[in-house]
Parts: sequence; C-alpha cells; structure tokens
Amino acid sequence: MSGFEFRTTPSVILRNGAARVLGVTVTERFQVRNVFVVTDANLIATGVIEPAIQSLKHAGFRVSVFDKVVADPPERIVLDAIVAAKEAEADCVVGLGGGSPMDAAKVIALMLTSKQPLEQIYGVGNVTSPRTVPLILIPTTAGTGSEVTPISILTTGETSKKGIVAPQLFADLALLDPELTLGLPLHITAATGIDAMVHAFEAYTSKHKKNPVSDMLARAALEKLYGNLLTVCEKTDDLPARSEMLLGAMLAGQAFANAPVAAVHALAYPIGGIFHVPHGLSNSLVMPHVLRFNLPDAFKEYAALAAIIDPGVAGSDSQLADIFIARMEGLAEATGIPRTLHEVGIANSDLDRLSENAMLQTRLLVNNPREMTLDAARNIYEAAL
Repeated sequence: MSGFEFRTTPSVILRNGAARVLGVTVTERFQVRNVFVVTDANLIATGVIEPAIQSLKHAGFRVSVFDKVVADPPERIVLDAIVAAKEAEADCVVGLGGGSPMDAAKVIALMLTSKQPLEQIYGVGNVTSPRTVPLILIPTTAGTGSEVTPISILTTGETSKKGIVAPQLFADLALLDPELTLGLPLHITAATGIDAMVHAFEAYTSKHKKNPVSDMLARAALEKLYGNLLTVCEKTDDLPARSEMLLGAMLAGQAFANAPVAAVHALAYPIGGIFHVPHGLSNSLVMPHVLRFNLPDAFKEYAALAAIIDPGVAGSDSQLADIFIARMEGLAEATGIPRTLHEVGIANSDLDRLSENAMLQTRLLVNNPREMTLDAARNIYEAAL
C-alpha cells in the first residue's frame, strides 16, 4: 500500500428533525450573530426549510435569506450573493438545499473575506486565502454529497462549467436531516440517488488518490444507496430508508472528495451545461455506456462492487462485472426516469459539440481508469442516444 492523505468535514450530524433545532445547534457551536442562508426559491415556496429559518430567528440570530440560486449556479448569481452577504455583515453562512445552493454557499463563505478575485481560484488548489466565517451545509436531497466535499462547480459563460477544489471549501458542520428529503418528487429522488452511486463507484475506480479509506466509504455508500433507492421511490414517506439514502450519499461524498470522480461526470457536465439537464439525470444517461467503455481496465473493481450490491451473486470477475453494469443500467428503467439523450432533447447533430466539451474536463478525465479519447466520447454519446 502506498501512502495517502484523507480529508473530510470535521463534524457531521445525522438526526431526524435536526433542521428544526438549527438555531440551538448554531448557538452551541459558533460565536456568530448574522446568519446568511443560501437556498433556492422552490425550497422557500414549498416551506420545507421554513422551520430551519424560524429556528435561527427564534435563537436570536439576524437571518438574511438569499434564494436566487438556480441549478448549475451561474457565476453572476454567486457574485450577487457575495455582495448581499457582505451588505448583511454575515459572519456565518448556511447552505440549505441540493448541490447547487451548497456549492454556492461554499464560495460565498470563502469570498466574504478573501483577497483573491473569483476568477483566480478556479481549478485545484488555487485558493490561498483562509475562510474565516463558519460554514454549515444542510442537504435536502440524497445525492450530491456536496455537504462533505471541498468542491464547488459553477457555470461560467453561457454553458461551460468550472470547478473550485480546495480544503477551504470543507464545511465546519454537515447537518443531515432525513425529514427534509420527505416528499421529494420521484424523478428527483431517483436521479439524485443514482448520482450518489456514481460518486461511489467512480471513487472506487479512480486512477488517482484511491485509498483504503475512500474504498471503504465507497463500498458502504453503494450498499446503502442501492439497497434503498427503489424503496424510497415506491414509499416516499419511508423515513428509515430516507435516512439510509442520506447517509449513503454523504459517505459517497467523503469517498470522492478524496478519490475524485471521472468520465461519467466529465461526459455529464456538457449535457447539463448546454441542455440544462439536471446533474443527476445527466450522469444517469451516460453512466452505463461509460461503465462498458471502462470494463477492460476496471472489471475487477466492478466485480467486487457486484458482490456489495448482491452478496449472493456468483461467477467469474468478468461475469460479475457484467452483472454490476446491468444492475446499474436497470435503475433508470426501474425508477422511470429518462434513459436516452433523445428523451431530454439531444439529437445526433449535438454529439460533436458534446464530445468536444467533454474532452475539456481534464480535471475529471485524468481520474478515469481507461484513457478517454474524443472518438470514444462521441461513441459513448451515440450509444446513449
């Protein structure tokens, strides 16, 4: 075994109703006064996060809510939020929602006191300023794992996405409340759950920084996610299964925060950036085809994961790897979400543009177990049509 480093969020709470006592938690853990909540308008409209906001107010905090975050948050919205946070004299940032509000909250908390302009910190390890205000992340979906990753993905320009990867983006506290995921629409539950599984198996097969701790987390994550996804899709009020999904997504986040994701995400990003397809669904659409492409170089790892999702399965490594891919592919059909690019408005004439954009995701492609080429990327998109 070669040496490795493992980093993660210093504190995690998983508890039913934890969001309803957020004010008490913040009072006990942080010396702050002005709390800046980053979320989206839909969550405000549904009332899902209102108890958390009221808890902060009842605890005596001055609360400012920024609810303009949208999927794949554009840089301009994040810049607007930074201005708003400074005007509110925020000394604590809470990201409450799916991956987009949490990703935005990370950057906002960092940039409140950073001396670097935003354009200088894109990439890996380019943040030089410390984050000086507490950051709390609270997911409302069991998918992105953003609450425990040091990664933020923003949309720059019209369609391109850029990532910021730096330890300063780790939250001080990840607060997981399964009650916040109750009532999610089936298609969101399914797509975000599949997204979390992609995090787990891409971490497990990552070409760089894969280590025994990330492997352990990836296996545990996949077991929980695969074992509960269909249950939460069929029984939306199953709180124990929701808890398992939320925990599984968090474990997968810890895994890929250290053993980075690869080609599934690289090929999914242009689908989301150009066609505004939600991130989890974008991953699901290309997932089985990337798995088949990687098979020659990752069949042993896939075989090991087949035994995780079905302990009774038997066969050669090659057979087990095929079973794993078939099981992963079957999730979209079982949950009823789109299975082809055609279903989300993508045509054959779009494939060259998608392929060229995917090849720009070098931060991700370098982690893939098999080298990706432009032709291979186009073949994968064509298979996904």
